[in-house]
Amino acid sequence: MIGSLAEVMPGGVEPADLVNITEWTVGAAMLTTAIGVVGQRLLARRPIGVQVSLVSVVTVVTALASVAAIAIRMLPFPNREVMLELMGLAGLAGLAVALVISRSITRAARRLLGAVRDVSQIGIYTPPAVALPTELAALSQGLAETHDRLGRARAREQALEASRRELVAWVSHDLRTPLAGLRAMAEALEDEIITDPREISHYHSQIRQETDRLSKMIDDLFQLSKIHAGALRLSPRMVGLEDLIAEVAASTEPVARAKGVRLAGATASGMAVMIDPAEFGRAVRNLVTNAIRHTPHDGTIELVGAIKGGMACVSVSDQCGGIPPADLPRVFDVAFRGESARTPDPSGGAGLGLSIARGIVEAHSGQISVRNTGPGCQFLISLPLARPAPSAVSRPPETLGTRTTAPGQVVPSGRHSSVRTKLG
Repeated sequence: MIGSLAEVMPGGVEPADLVNITEWTVGAAMLTTAIGVVGQRLLARRPIGVQVSLVSVVTVVTALASVAAIAIRMLPFPNREVMLELMGLAGLAGLAVALVISRSITRAARRLLGAVRDVSQIGIYTPPAVALPTELAALSQGLAETHDRLGRARAREQALEASRRELVAWVSHDLRTPLAGLRAMAEALEDEIITDPREISHYHSQIRQETDRLSKMIDDLFQLSKIHAGALRLSPRMVGLEDLIAEVAASTEPVARAKGVRLAGATASGMAVMIDPAEFGRAVRNLVTNAIRHTPHDGTIELVGAIKGGMACVSVSDQCGGIPPADLPRVFDVAFRGESARTPDPSGGAGLGLSIARGIVEAHSGQISVRNTGPGCQFLISLPLARPAPSAVSRPPETLGTRTTAPGQVVPSGRHSSVRTKLG
C-alpha cells in the first residue's frame, strides 16, 4: 500500500515518511479511541448531549492528528500552517454541529421526561408537542400504548373490585333472609311452639326449600369463582347442539308450566359443536330460567337453535317488557338484576346466572349478547361449528318454523329437524 502511495506522492517524499505518517496516524487513532472508550464509561450516566460531544471531540482530534502528521512530513512551512488552520476550523465547525445536535437531543429527552412525570400529576400521558428523533418518538409511542393498556387494565380492575364489593353486599343480604327464616322455624320447632302436624309438615317443607335455595346460591358462587380464577375445567366432546337444546327445554318445562308460561321453539339440524355438555347446558339453562323468571303469566318464551353465518346460534326470547337501554351493557355483570330495591328472589339465585352463562360461553370461545326485541329481550349465543353445515351455510332463526301447541310443548315444522322432544 505504501509503495503504491509513493508512486503518486510529490517529489521529495520518501517511503520512510509514509511509514512514519502511518505509524503516527494509527498511534493517534488508538490513543484517542482508548480515551473515548474510557470517557464514554465515565460519562455513561451523563446526558446524551455530553456523550455526543465526546464522540465529536474524539473524531476531530483523530482527524487533526492525522492531518498534522501529513502536513509536518509532506508540506513546507507556510503551507503546513495553512493546512493546520483549515483543519482546526473544520474541527471547530464539526464540534459546533455536534453541540447543536446534542442540545437538541437533550431538549427532546427532557420534554419526554417531563411528559412522563406529568402522568403522576394529571393521570394522562400526553406525548411532547415537538419533533422527536426516531428512537425517542418510538419510545414515546410505546409509552402512550403502555399507558393506554395500563389504564384499561386499571379500569377493569376497579370495575371488578366494585362488582365484588357489590356481590358481597348483595349475597350477604340474600343469605341473611333465608338464614333468619330457618333459624326462626328451627327455634319454633325446638320450643314446640308449633304443635299442629300440618304446620310442622309445612315448616319442614319450608326448611327444605330454603336449604335448597341456599345450596343453589353457594353452588353459583363456587362456579363463578372458578370462572373468574380461570379454573373452569372443560371436557369438550362432539355434541349435537339440537339435542342439548331439547334436553334443556325438557328440564325447564316444569318450571315454565308451574308459572303458566309457554315454552316454544325449534332447532336446525347439523349443529355439531365441541363443547362440555354439562357446562354449556348450564349456560343455556340459566338463560331459559332467567327468561321464565321475568316473563309474566301466560307469556311465551322461544328457544331457537339455528345456523347463521357458519356459526351455531342459540337464542332465548322472552316477554319481559324489555331492558332499559342504559342497563343493557350491565346485564351480564355480577349480581346485576336491574332492580333499584334489593328484595330476595323467591325463585332462588343471587343474580349470578347470566354472569355464569357469559363465563361458560366465553370459555367455549363463543359469544353472548342481549338486545331488546318485540315484547321483551333476546339473548343470543354464537358458537363455532365443529364442522361446516352439510346443507346450508346460513340459516337465521327467523326462518325456523315452529308451531306451539299446549303450554310448554315444542313442535318443529318445515324442513328443519325437529327438537323431537315433546315437553311435559
